[in-house]
Amino acid sequence: MPVEVVIETPAGSRSKYLYDQERGIFRLHKLLPLGATFPFDFGFVPETLAQDGDPLDVLVLSAEPLFPGCRVDVRLLGVIEAEQSEKRGKAIRNDRLIGVPETKKIRPRERTLADLPPGVLDQLEHFFVSYNRAEGRTFTPLARRGPEVALRLLEEARRAYGSRARAEVPRSGRAGGSRKASVPSRSGRL
Repeated sequence: MPVEVVIETPAGSRSKYLYDQERGIFRLHKLLPLGATFPFDFGFVPETLAQDGDPLDVLVLSAEPLFPGCRVDVRLLGVIEAEQSEKRGKAIRNDRLIGVPETKKIRPRERTLADLPPGVLDQLEHFFVSYNRAEGRTFTPLARRGPEVALRLLEEARRAYGSRARAEVPRSGRAGGSRKASVPSRSGRL
């Protein structure tokens, strides 16, 4: 079953964009170091809350770059489980779900991470390690898991978001005329 992902930063870009929830727009956050670009489209699953406090991250392996704000249905192939830490900071989980676009007209052959060409996962892990090192953080890949684990992490992140949204609703049952909570904003951590 495809998962809807919002693209924040397109493949091939040095520009890192973040979604500004209050204004409903994408803002330029920073530039990657010279020579570094996003290897694939980078986005998030709306209405999720990952262990790092942001929506769940997804790297979308598309044949062509998408654009910031594009909503795309994605087949999850698996996850790179990882820890990330600031200088002398506490390590937190910052997993990267991996998927491919799937629509009525796009039918990917890939079903799991094992279906990807050799070396792709090594290169993705290298990108995240290098990117975080340039930012003064460490990124430590822990494991590569299949679509079942990716889907479990997705469900956990949806439950965490729902729990947070319920906790933010005033006792009257109304939050600004709506019971629906907003999508968590991005903190800027990659």
